Amino acid sequence: MFRPALALLIGTFAAAAPAAMPGVENPARARQHYILQCQGCHRPDATGSPATTPAMANYAARFLSVSGGREYLSRVPGVATAALSDKDLAELLNWTLIRFDPDHIPTNFKPYDAAEVARLRRQPLRTEASSIRRQLVTKMEKDGARVAGNSNSKGEP
Repeated sequence: MFRPALALLIGTFAAAAPAAMPGVENPARARQHYILQCQGCHRPDATGSPATTPAMANYAARFLSVSGGREYLSRVPGVATAALSDKDLAELLNWTLIRFDPDHIPTNFKPYDAAEVARLRRQPLRTEASSIRRQLVTKMEKDGARVAGNSNSKGEP
């Protein structure tokens, strides 16, 4: 007698469950890392501050579409030097891209993993980060990606 109602209830909660996030083992942990490591500058909604911190919302995953962009995202100072393990940082990168810019995740997206992050963060970008970002944005513009409202010079995603 209660089975149809139970099935409906279970179906409702299953439908409301978040979509799978490749490379994100624990979304709650990744969110917590975002709050502690990124949100102070990039804001809770990843919109950044035009004068100092680039927006990631509706933008960051575009770097995955240009040569060198994937590496850049792992090597910017705030990422490469984050006080997180390589595994946790890979999860945070994946979560951030999927959470704040799902529409620009390439169909062939390969999630970051601990080994890749370990390799890339050994060569953090420093003063050259902003010039590399400008070069990547120029590549995106040439490829037709619209980057309006995201032109500040700070070298972070």
